Amino acid sequence: MEYQFSREFAQQCDREDPLRKFREAFIFPKHHSGNCLYFTGNSLGLQPKAVKRYLDEELEDWANFGVEGHTDSRRPWLPYHEFFSESLAKLAGGKPSEVVCMGSLTTNLHLLMVSFFRPVGKRTKILCEAKAFPSDQYALKSQLRFHGLDNSHLIEVAPREGAATLNEDDILDAIAKHGDTIAMLMMGGVNYYTGQVFDMAKITAAAKAKGIVVGWDLAHGMGNVPLSLHDWGVDFAAWCSYKYLNAGPGAVAGIFVHETHHNQSDIPRFEGWWGHDKATRFAMPETFVPIPTAEAWQLSNAPVLSMAPLRASLDIFDQTNFSELQEKTRKLAGYLEFVLETISKEERAAFSLITPKNWAARSCQVSVHTGQYGKGLFDALTARGVIADWREPNVIRMAPVPLYNSFEDIYQFGITLKEALQHV
Repeated sequence: MEYQFSREFAQQCDREDPLRKFREAFIFPKHHSGNCLYFTGNSLGLQPKAVKRYLDEELEDWANFGVEGHTDSRRPWLPYHEFFSESLAKLAGGKPSEVVCMGSLTTNLHLLMVSFFRPVGKRTKILCEAKAFPSDQYALKSQLRFHGLDNSHLIEVAPREGAATLNEDDILDAIAKHGDTIAMLMMGGVNYYTGQVFDMAKITAAAKAKGIVVGWDLAHGMGNVPLSLHDWGVDFAAWCSYKYLNAGPGAVAGIFVHETHHNQSDIPRFEGWWGHDKATRFAMPETFVPIPTAEAWQLSNAPVLSMAPLRASLDIFDQTNFSELQEKTRKLAGYLEFVLETISKEERAAFSLITPKNWAARSCQVSVHTGQYGKGLFDALTARGVIADWREPNVIRMAPVPLYNSFEDIYQFGITLKEALQHV
């Protein structure tokens, strides 16, 4: 596509967009004067309009049925988590039996690492990316301490000097060099800071060939990039639902556990009653019998009011597919990069993009290093109604999301950026 920095071009792209109808399914913030420009789906997705109806229905059923809502409401609460399996399996590239909606992201990572980080003999190390999202670093280091190990057992792969992103060859080299001592690889599938998407299939295959257990944090991947967790042979994965899955602040999260682990009777696991065999759960037996699916990692019954917004969002995802989403992602993010580069030349502005150019290594997120402008540029944009995301040091993260962002959003951002540059 040959881009043009004009409103007419942006409007024509929007008219030709097969996903344009979904924009009307979301609510845009109104706290700025006029309509804001929202580019923060990588941090908190917009609210689907159907969320209020879904929540109201659950509140009505609670009022009308009381405890009998567990079995008699329009969407019975007892099997409520099962209403998400098909949709999540499509997004994860797994089987419905391999996914479950539960918990929160870091809690779920800890629960999964109880099962999958089992340091034995010389296999005591964890391979991860340096400068991953801090919660992942905290989780990994605390898991090491839990097993009586120190941080010397954490192998962190960092970008090469002068580079913003990781060279995947360095990850593969670390696997080849240290593979016999690595118990688990656990990385973010999409780097939160740069937006770099890792070749999860290649990295997983290399690690598995060395006998390494593989897990992925998909906080920035689920609902954003195509996944094939089952076919890749990933052992486990976890994600949140408040970013690209649009389920609201602090929304319920989810996990993937490959079916090869479902019937392992000796797998260590922190157990709770909602992971127990459904047929005998209410007989209250003393001995835990795991459900032979990813559901076995559940601890407690479904937080229905937290889950309802996610169902509203997944209804939208169910109306499209990743081929359509990815096509628009590339056009939208490509247009944003074109606008940024055009204005950088016109205004002789000293900012630069740190997101990879290669589409195999990136998604919709565009990370901009603000250079000499520092946070002043971000503040100037915010004051003019642009809702983006600031990350130290000196990076503005933006994510034009294919379900609700438009080409005209990006054109208008360009106009706003030119205005902001005059004030910094």
